[in-house]
Amino acid sequence: MERLFDMAQVGRWSIETLRRRGDQLRRVLAASPEDEPILLSRVRAELGNVWQSRIAARVLDQCGRLVDDTESPTRQWIDRRTATLPSGFRDDVRAWLLVLHEGEQRARPRATATLHAYFSRALPPLIQWASTRSHLREVTHADVSAVLNRLSGHKRNGTFVALRSLFRFAKRHRLIFVDPTRRLRVGAAPSRMLLPMTDDQVDAVTATAVTPMQRVIVGLVAVYAARATPLRNLTLDDVDLPRRRIRIGGTVHQLTELTHEVLTDWLTYRQHRWPGTPNPHVIVSTDSVHGTSPVTDHHLTWHLSLLGIQLEHIRGHRVLQEALSTNSDPLHLSITFGLSARTAVGYAMLARHLMERPVEAPDSRPGD
Repeated sequence: MERLFDMAQVGRWSIETLRRRGDQLRRVLAASPEDEPILLSRVRAELGNVWQSRIAARVLDQCGRLVDDTESPTRQWIDRRTATLPSGFRDDVRAWLLVLHEGEQRARPRATATLHAYFSRALPPLIQWASTRSHLREVTHADVSAVLNRLSGHKRNGTFVALRSLFRFAKRHRLIFVDPTRRLRVGAAPSRMLLPMTDDQVDAVTATAVTPMQRVIVGLVAVYAARATPLRNLTLDDVDLPRRRIRIGGTVHQLTELTHEVLTDWLTYRQHRWPGTPNPHVIVSTDSVHGTSPVTDHHLTWHLSLLGIQLEHIRGHRVLQEALSTNSDPLHLSITFGLSARTAVGYAMLARHLMERPVEAPDSRPGD
């Protein structure tokens, strides 16, 4: 229970929260012999769900008594989604997704977002082929071509990449005789037109970002065009308030009045809310304050996207602003924001295009 009290002190729990967490931990310990390992599945079964069991599991893990016998959420997602596929395709598609998730001898594991994107693109053709085909090996070059010919833009390119990945896996593992995507070409995906934010969009973001954490994240993205990963990895040592400097992703910036204000407000709130946290990162959450890891990308970006705050849109708007005000100099953009040469040139070309032909309909985007 001593570790639970330490977590309560770091997290500044209320007496009621501490009592509830203590009751949950005692329930788990009472159902297990003393000093024996406790399975995570038993903790979740005893307490009802993942959310209720997370604190008890963390305490047991710190004490060296927790054994994680559960499947990863991604494996559960794979099993759940592939279970709906026709029987002739189910096992092969599941094996493909598992290799993408876990990797193999000559293939690195892919991000969960990549799995979701590939499956969402491959699913419609698989459902369509299942009406006339009973296995992947029966899908022909003409079948894949017919699917791609009905699509255009990024949907066409994304579907081709997903199907090529699936059939290359199947050929490599001898699930099919011939790869029907082998001689297909769809060309490069068309460039997406990134447009500057309108005044109404800027005002909406400003009005939405009201908490200290929201303001500091939006402020750093809006001023320094910071990406999500460098923001998550930003540590207290990277911030020098007296000298008004901040280091983001290896690049040192001068703090503006806005960023100095939002950082001061956030760090004051952070110290008051979690004075005992050992976490060295600037951005922390109620979960991360108990350890030393950065917040998850889900916490940083997806949470804000629910409020209508798209960090990548804000970032692109900031780079375009700089490009428009510096005569579209790609070298300046690369140095200022740490962009690759290719990305900096792309922003510079877009800025020149906007200066030559001002945007008349900012909300319009080319369709897929």
